[in-house]
Amino acid sequence: MAMLKRLVQVFGVLLVLAIGAAAIVPLLIPAGTVQPTGSARAAATPDSRFLTIPFPGTAGLDIHYLERPAAGPDARAFLLLHGFTFNSFTWGAVLDPLAKLGRTVAYDQIPYGLSAKPLPSDWSGANPYAKESAIAQVGAVMQGLGLGHAILVGNSSGGTLALEAALAYPERVTGLILVAPWVHAQRPTIPAAVAQLPQLQRLSLFIARKLGNPTLLEYSYQDPSRLTAARRALAIIHTRVANWDLGWAALLDRSLSSSVDVSERLSQVRVPVLLITSDQDKLVKPDDTRRVAAALPHATLKVLPGCGHVPQEECPQAFMAAVTDWLQSPAAPAAASTRP
Repeated sequence: MAMLKRLVQVFGVLLVLAIGAAAIVPLLIPAGTVQPTGSARAAATPDSRFLTIPFPGTAGLDIHYLERPAAGPDARAFLLLHGFTFNSFTWGAVLDPLAKLGRTVAYDQIPYGLSAKPLPSDWSGANPYAKESAIAQVGAVMQGLGLGHAILVGNSSGGTLALEAALAYPERVTGLILVAPWVHAQRPTIPAAVAQLPQLQRLSLFIARKLGNPTLLEYSYQDPSRLTAARRALAIIHTRVANWDLGWAALLDRSLSSSVDVSERLSQVRVPVLLITSDQDKLVKPDDTRRVAAALPHATLKVLPGCGHVPQEECPQAFMAAVTDWLQSPAAPAAASTRP
């Protein structure tokens, strides 16, 4: 009996120490930014373009984008949406080929790449990192660039955003090309009040810095040896911009309490959709993309062999072949010039 009592006491002490460590250790993570200086325009490439879009409660959000004008007579337009921790340069290998099919624009969603990295002190209204805000920003980018209509091309979480935007702007989104969309893949969510605890915010900052190295790029390739030094440099271009880690942490703080629920509304998507998956995708399994295709009313599925999560980077020729075949098929959206 004395031994049992002693064990209970030891367990109680260990529990108190564990709770104390959980409460204190995250606060030891440095709160100051690792990049106090640097501007997006100074880090820009010759291809870089910038647009300021309005957002309530802010002075506007600077959006970095890449653009290729249509190289042919087709009046289609493509708006390209990158995935989690990536940026517009993920589309670099397919910008010119897509431009042969229509005007092509890829932009950095905040706070990625060279787009704005607003901090909580920079806004007074809705959180610019909220899901609803990201959807509104798609519309604002289209408005600012004079894109009256577009086929949205989204990879991973960019595919999820493309689906949400298609539901929000049915008159402007004429079709979707979804590359391994993050629809059925699960991630934990917690109440907003918990996400705002100082300990959680410091942990978000720690995770943001780790992700920003980046950690997902190699894992997204089936064969990481295909990654070039130039591609690696563009993947971390955000690290040259002031407060990038604080911006990424602000996004993570918000996303912790935001669930991915677009799967419940797939039957409401009425535009033609091409779904592309890769047989070696380790982040969004091919079966998840097949489930999305089965739930959409007007979907075509293409499986690419020997590629990973970002086939537009790793297998651009196979990616473009799938897109071109679909656009030439009866299942595709009509070009604007041929639509009534």
